[in-house]
Amino acid sequence: MKLLMSLAIAAGLAGCGVLNTPRNAPLTAGANAPLVTPLAGDEDGEIYVGLAFSGGGMRASAFAHGMLLAMREATASAGDPDGMLSDVRLVTGVSGGSVTAAYFGLTGPAGVIGYRDRYLIRDAERYMATSVFNPLTLINGLSGGANGRATFGRFLDETLFHGATFGDLRKRSRVRTWINASDVANQTTFLFSPETFDALCSDLASYPISDAVAASAAYPLVFAPITLETHRGKCTYREPDWLTAARYNPEASGAMKAHAAALESYAGAPDVRYVKLLDGGITDNFGTTGLAVERARAQVPYAPLTEVEAVRLRRLLFLVANAGVQKDYSWTQKLRGPGGVQLATSIASSAMAAASRTGYDAMRLQLDKWQADLVEYRCALPAATVRRLRGTLAGWECRDLKFFVGEVSFRALPGPMQDRLDRIPTRLRLDESQVDLAIEAGRRATLDNAELNGFLRATNRYGGNPLIAGARGGISGARRITPVKN
Repeated sequence: MKLLMSLAIAAGLAGCGVLNTPRNAPLTAGANAPLVTPLAGDEDGEIYVGLAFSGGGMRASAFAHGMLLAMREATASAGDPDGMLSDVRLVTGVSGGSVTAAYFGLTGPAGVIGYRDRYLIRDAERYMATSVFNPLTLINGLSGGANGRATFGRFLDETLFHGATFGDLRKRSRVRTWINASDVANQTTFLFSPETFDALCSDLASYPISDAVAASAAYPLVFAPITLETHRGKCTYREPDWLTAARYNPEASGAMKAHAAALESYAGAPDVRYVKLLDGGITDNFGTTGLAVERARAQVPYAPLTEVEAVRLRRLLFLVANAGVQKDYSWTQKLRGPGGVQLATSIASSAMAAASRTGYDAMRLQLDKWQADLVEYRCALPAATVRRLRGTLAGWECRDLKFFVGEVSFRALPGPMQDRLDRIPTRLRLDESQVDLAIEAGRRATLDNAELNGFLRATNRYGGNPLIAGARGGISGARRITPVKN
């Protein structure tokens, strides 16, 4: 009788789970404006740095922060204390990595200093229901999610974003910032971008950054989905040309077709009234799908660059921060298990890891092809066009273009350090010692990264301070990289 009563109560409460009501306003006129301002005429644009920060809770946020610290440390000079951080043009993030990505996108290099104390060592679970011994937490989790935006999203607004919207991001930043969530109905990555919000007939400029980050980090059961409303009919929507082409192109990539189908559902499917968003790591734990889609749907060989950027560019660096743990042997030492929450976590982690590896490989192939397409485009330009876009023909060499693409992960670190990092849990509150370990791991792995070092040797922009401290030898160790003149 007690069991039946408990089940009845649980069933009744299951319909009263946490609910995130939509906060996206309708778009009443025109289309959403781009999130970044094109390259100014007085900027040389020779260097382009892109960064992708993976999921992994506070561990991932701290690892990404260590990566930024290392890049600043490696290239700072008296003339530019921010070094290569001043050349970051794209940052994309997922889950825990989306916090660091969004904050860097909003504040730029100035936000790096103090980020540890402002966010990383704070209790981001302060407002969250986390106890597995609380029946209501379990019931809410099973009915859709134990926590809503008033928990983690509220904490993000109080500590970092202070009500900032994507409109504020556009006004303050020169960094293209992608926050990635997962559309669980369409089973594809959801990118908080003008194009996506155009399809929703929704105003991206008024949407809170904290809500986007909360969606990116909304791990199933722990968080209820962040919900958006489709405002179809409230704006004049014209689907982009690439979407029309993808509908009839048998050679379009799977990622491109899935993205196109999702946009179509937002704009025209009568059954899609709401879009439910969960952790971006479900579909892409590196946040690189956006770049792959951008290239696959490009109508011009230089997209997502502008034509001015395409002729001025000489060196591109794209680094992916992978803060994922390598393996979990906690249940392989006994016959029984895994089961329950452990089984669900194991399945989710395996799916995320597999999707991330596939996505990273696809992204590398896309970037290789992009470099080849750019060289072909540049070398076909008339001299008059080059002079107009570049300002001068002096020093012009159409083939002088090189991309450096690499992954920064725990695997580049000594075995004992890897073991300690793999034991850091994926959650939003860590001990200070764990935070500092993850920061140092990001710093060390970045300084030792072969692609970063190759990039530094291939440009003389950062020659004022070639000393890199801490690689392999800890904080007291040092080694010198001498940039080579072109």
